Amino acid sequence: MTLEQQLKQADAPLPARKWTIYAIHHSHTDLGYTDRQEKIEQYHVDFIRQALRIANAAHTGAKPEWKGFRWTCETFWAVEQFLKAASPEEQKSFAEAVLRGDLELSGTYLNMTELPDEQLLSSLHSKAQAYAASIGSRVDSAMTADINGYGWGYADSLLNHDIEHLFSCIHTHHGMYALGRKQAPFWWETRDGRRLLVWNGEHYMIGNELGLCPGALGKYMIRDEFNHQLVEPEAIHDGIATVRIRRYLAQLEAEQYPYAFVPVMLSGLGTDNGAPNSRIIEWIQAWNEQHGDRITIEMTSLSGFFARLKQENLAELPVHRGDWPDWWTDGVSSTPMHTQVFRDAQRTLRKAVKLDTEAEASVLSRAEIDETEEALALYVEHTWGYHSSIYEPWHKNVQLLEVRKLAHAAEASRRAYRALDKVLLQQGSATLYPDRPYRFRVSNLAGREVTELVTLQLDGWEPGALREGVEVVREDTGEVLPQQSVHPHTIVTELKLQAQETCFLLLRPLAQGRQQGTTTTNTRLIGADQVYDMDDMFQGASGAAGHPPIRMTRNGLESPFVRLAWSDSGIHSWFNKELDTEMLRSGNPYGAFTPIYEVTRPADETDASQVWSTRARMGRNRKGLHAERSAGRITSVRTVENGPLYATVEITYQLNGLSYFALFLRVHSNRNRVDVSARFHKDSVWCPENVYLSLPFTSGDTLRDTLYADKPGGVVRPWKDQIPGTCLDYACVQEGIAWQDDRSSLLLASPDTPLMQWGPLEYGTRRLHTQQAEDEKPESYAWLMTNYWETNFKATLGGFYEFQYHVSSEPALPEDELAAAIRALHEPFVVCRMRPEGV
Repeated sequence: MTLEQQLKQADAPLPARKWTIYAIHHSHTDLGYTDRQEKIEQYHVDFIRQALRIANAAHTGAKPEWKGFRWTCETFWAVEQFLKAASPEEQKSFAEAVLRGDLELSGTYLNMTELPDEQLLSSLHSKAQAYAASIGSRVDSAMTADINGYGWGYADSLLNHDIEHLFSCIHTHHGMYALGRKQAPFWWETRDGRRLLVWNGEHYMIGNELGLCPGALGKYMIRDEFNHQLVEPEAIHDGIATVRIRRYLAQLEAEQYPYAFVPVMLSGLGTDNGAPNSRIIEWIQAWNEQHGDRITIEMTSLSGFFARLKQENLAELPVHRGDWPDWWTDGVSSTPMHTQVFRDAQRTLRKAVKLDTEAEASVLSRAEIDETEEALALYVEHTWGYHSSIYEPWHKNVQLLEVRKLAHAAEASRRAYRALDKVLLQQGSATLYPDRPYRFRVSNLAGREVTELVTLQLDGWEPGALREGVEVVREDTGEVLPQQSVHPHTIVTELKLQAQETCFLLLRPLAQGRQQGTTTTNTRLIGADQVYDMDDMFQGASGAAGHPPIRMTRNGLESPFVRLAWSDSGIHSWFNKELDTEMLRSGNPYGAFTPIYEVTRPADETDASQVWSTRARMGRNRKGLHAERSAGRITSVRTVENGPLYATVEITYQLNGLSYFALFLRVHSNRNRVDVSARFHKDSVWCPENVYLSLPFTSGDTLRDTLYADKPGGVVRPWKDQIPGTCLDYACVQEGIAWQDDRSSLLLASPDTPLMQWGPLEYGTRRLHTQQAEDEKPESYAWLMTNYWETNFKATLGGFYEFQYHVSSEPALPEDELAAAIRALHEPFVVCRMRPEGV
C-alpha cells in the first residue's frame, strides 16, 4: 500500500478541545555518539551561529516569514564553546538575542550521569546563571534530554542557583518515565521544603515525529502504519503530520490529560546533534493558517512554556519528595576502571580545594579549578561512545571516541593531583633531596573524629638508620604510636584525629636494645606446615611469642570485634562480637563479597548482528531471558600478614568469565572494621555481561533496619525516598551505603564502584517505586561492570581491576551524619612528607 493510500484510510478525528502546541526548538547534545567529540563541539558552535542568524533576520524584518522563531540552547556547555570562538560582534549579538528572548539559556551545563558530587553539580549549575547576570539577564529554567533521572540533590543545586523550573525529556530506550505517565507536571520538594517545578516530558524529538519539521519526520516513539522515510514529498509529510497531531492530542484527552496545551521538543534535523531549521517556523505559520482555529502551534522557550503553565492552578499539582534514579546512569560501569579514576580525581580535587581554602595563603586559581572541573564534567556527560560500539567495535570512530572519552578521566586526574601537589608544596611538603627528615603531616579533612590506619611511605633507598627498627612518634604529644611494618619502606600506624585536626608524625630509629626477637610458641596450635586449622586450648596465653590480636584459620578469622567464617561457597558468617549479632541476612544465596557473573549468549557469538540484537531485546532487565549466572567458589585461602594493628587474608575464587579473582580482607585489631580489596582479571567477551559483588549485610536487626545510600546533598532511603514510578533496580551512589537500626549502623564505603543493584538479579518483570510491597526491602549488590547496551557501551570489559570497600560497625547515627560517616571511611586523611620548618 502506498503512503497516499495509507493516508486516505487513516482515521484521525479532531480532538474535542481547542489545543495549543508549544514547540521548543533545540539540539540534543550528545558528546559523541554521532561523531567525534571535537567535531560535535564544532557543530554546536555553528548551531548557535545559525540560530542567531535566523533570529536576527526575523528581528530586523529581513525575513518576516521567520517571525516567532525561538531557539533554546539545551546545554550551557555549547554556549560556553560558542563564546570562546565568537568574535566580539557575535558575542554582543548573542547577548542581545538572549535579552530579547529569541535565544534562551538553559541552566543545564551538560546532560550528565549521577557521578558528580554536590560541589561539581553546584559549580556546573552556576555557569549559565553567571553568564546571564553578566549581560543583565536571568536563567529560570533548565532542560535535560536522554537522561531519565537525577539524584535528589540535583533539585537542591538548581534551586541554589535560582533556577526554578526543570523540563525533563525522558528517553525510554532501556529506561522509563517517572509517575507512570509523561507530559505531566509536579513539584519536586527538597529536604528543606523548597520546591522545583518539573515538567515530566516526552522524548526530546517528539515534535519531529508529529511532523513539525519538514524533512525530519521521525518514527521512533510513534510506531504507526506509515512506512515513510525521513524525507518525504511535502504533501505526504503534511498529511502524516495532520493525522499524527490529531491522534496525539485525542490520546491525551482519552488519558484525562488536564490541559488544553502541550509542549513538544524538536530538532531541525532527524538526528541527535541536529542544527536549527528555519523551515520549522515557516511550517508552523502555514499550519496555523490552515488549522489554527482548532489546533494552534506556537514556537516558544522554556521560560515561555513555564510562564504559561503557571497560569494554571499549580496548588493542585502533586508534590513529590525524594530521589529520581536515572535509568541511564549504568553507563558508568561500562568503563569501570576510568570511572574509578574519575571518582579518585573528584575526591582529590575536593581535598586540594579544602586544604587551599583553609590555608593562610591560597595558591589555586579559579582557572585551575575550572579546568579540572571541565574535564570531570566531560567524563560524566551521559554519552559513553559511538553509536555502533557493539555492532562494529573495531570501527575507527568507535576507537577514537572511546580514547577521547577515557582521556577526560585521565585529564581530570592529572589536573586534580597537580592542584593537590601545588597546595601541599606551598604548605611545606618535601621534594626529593638528601637527608630529608622523617616528618609527616597528617590532616583529617573529614567533618568528624576519625581513627585511621596511616601509611607512611619511604623511598627504596631511604631506610638507612631505620633498618633495625623504627618507632612512630606524634610530635605534639610525644606519644609513641603503635605501628606495623609491611616492609622496610612502608610503615603503618594507627592515629585518631578530631574533625579538621592536623598533627605531625616523626619516624626515629628504635633505641638500641629495644628490638624484640621472635621464637616459637608453645600454646598456639599451628603446625610446622603453618596450617592453622584448629582452636587453641589456651586462647589467653601470652609471652614473648604472644598471640596476635587476630586469629586466622583456613576457614575463618576472629578479631576482638568480628568473627568471619567461610566455606567453598563464600563468606557465610560475619558475626559482630560487640553486638553479639550476625551481620549477614539469613537465606541469602550468596556470601559477603561473593563475585557473581552473568552472560547472555546469542546463538552465534561471532555474528555481529546476533551479538547486537541479543542486547536490543533486553529492555530494562539488562540481561536476556536465558542469561547464565554463576557465583564464585573459594579455591584457596592464604594469610598474607598478621600484626598488632591488622591482619590480611587472601581468599581466591574460581568464577566463569574471570581468569583470576581474589578478595583481600584487612581486618583491624582495634576497631570493628574490615577493608576489602577485590582484585581480578576479566576475560574479554563480546557477549553482554554483568559482574556483581554480593552485599547481603544488615545492621543486626533484619526486621527493623533501613538501607541508606549516600547521594549528593545527603543520604536517601532506596525504595522509600523516591519519586513514584522511578527505578527500583539500581542507583548511582557517591561514597557508599549503610544499614541502620535503633542501636547500630553498618557502614560500607564503595569508593571505586558507584553503581548499586537493589532489585533481584533474576530476569523478570521490573517494578517501579510504589509497586513493591510496603515492607519489602532492597537487596544489595555492587554492580561492578556491564556491557549490555547495544549501541554505545564499550564492547568488552576485559582487563585487570582492583576495587576497594570498607565495612565498619558503629552505634546508630542521626540521619544527617550518616553521609559524613560513610565518606570518612575512605581516605579521610591527607598524608604529606614535610620539609623542616623554616626551610
